[in-house]
Amino acid sequence: MYDTSQELWRLGAAETATAIRRKELSCREVTTSVLARIQAANPEVNALTEVLDQAALAAADAADRQVAAGGPLGVLHGVPVTTKVNVDQAGLATTNGSVAQRGLIAQEDAPVVANLRRAGAILVGRTNTATYSVRWFTDNAVHGRTLNPWDAGTTPGGSSGGAAAAVASGMGAIAHGNDMGGSIRYPAYCCGVAGLRPTVGRIPAYNASAAAERGITAQLMSAQGPLARSVADLRLAMQAMAVFDARDPNCVPWPSAVEPAAQQGLRVALCRSYPGIAAHPAVVQALDDAAHWLADAGYVVEEVQPPAMREAAELWRVLGVEDGRRGISAAIRDHGDEAMRASQGYMEQGIAEGGRDAFQDALAQRAGLARQWSVFLDRFALLLMPVSWQPPAPQDEDTQSWPRFRALLDAQSPLLATACLGLPGMAVPTGMHGSVPMGVQLVAGRFREDLLLDAAQAIEERAGFVALLNC
Repeated sequence: MYDTSQELWRLGAAETATAIRRKELSCREVTTSVLARIQAANPEVNALTEVLDQAALAAADAADRQVAAGGPLGVLHGVPVTTKVNVDQAGLATTNGSVAQRGLIAQEDAPVVANLRRAGAILVGRTNTATYSVRWFTDNAVHGRTLNPWDAGTTPGGSSGGAAAAVASGMGAIAHGNDMGGSIRYPAYCCGVAGLRPTVGRIPAYNASAAAERGITAQLMSAQGPLARSVADLRLAMQAMAVFDARDPNCVPWPSAVEPAAQQGLRVALCRSYPGIAAHPAVVQALDDAAHWLADAGYVVEEVQPPAMREAAELWRVLGVEDGRRGISAAIRDHGDEAMRASQGYMEQGIAEGGRDAFQDALAQRAGLARQWSVFLDRFALLLMPVSWQPPAPQDEDTQSWPRFRALLDAQSPLLATACLGLPGMAVPTGMHGSVPMGVQLVAGRFREDLLLDAAQAIEERAGFVALLNC
């Protein structure tokens, strides 16, 4: 039995769900502990924009009644979870960090939120994001700045920085996030947690509150996904979140049974350098450590560069800017805060309006690059590469000057290239560099999240690093 006087907020999702199923803990006990942790930690980091204490306790009591009744329980029954403030949650504002959306109250749950509820998760709070969720820094004029719980002068990442900071500091075992250009993987990297960007469509996406359908770049590149302190918890999160919802016609749900692939002999391509991009020694060391751990687990690791990574990363920027000129750019200009406007100005710098034909040509280029990567990932089961070529960036690095923004873009090329092509990627921590965490990224072919989770678990077991801060 568990000693309920201890800090139950420290438990992971898998351990919590098992203890509740065995009636060793109640859902109310766990939820009460997490809410107390939120009350203590959130003022320090501002990860949560809204704490749903009364609703969470009511949901926990209902979940306890389900346990007592002896019926079937979901995989996350009684587990405290957070949702990002850019997805619809019925009765709450989908602010997306924008002043213009403070009063945009959702009338129904987005598919991922509905799936979490169906799995028995207790939704304890909403996590902060960048303005319109388009920076690698989490700050906006509605909810303020989220701090990295390891180092306040370093970004917690973005746009799911609130999600990563919440998980790292114990404000829920699992956090929902989304990723169109690194917005799950970079916050996970910055805060020392694990973050999975699934294949586009794996987790259904839809916001009924949106005034219009998403642009083509978001449809091709944006993915919903989980962040957690362990790979085991990410596995549970995928079972809960990646359930079919007809509102997303591109949904390809998680298989009902996923057998672990044999690790022995699986080929892994190691990318530890790339022409023209500066690699920080700590990043290279993290890659070397991870490569050693994967080899120890039976993988065959070869140093190979993926095809046209810089081209794919730059194409992400071109497509995003061109498509964004139809909507997000005007919204940022009219409603964005000063930092957001500065960052977006640098993002658009040097990209002239190309018109319909140029945009069509860029989409055709994307298809060609996707083919090259598909062939590459048919030769190699996995790609081991950086999350970023540099350690987590200082706060507001994207607003200082064009040269510094350009350097940041180059550093983030492993995030942008894979997002551009709609591929699944996963950030897994490896240890510390000074005051900030370090980690690596694993990439696989479309819908092979199982390979990512297996390899990430091998790294996690050998690294022995778990982020859980006492801030």
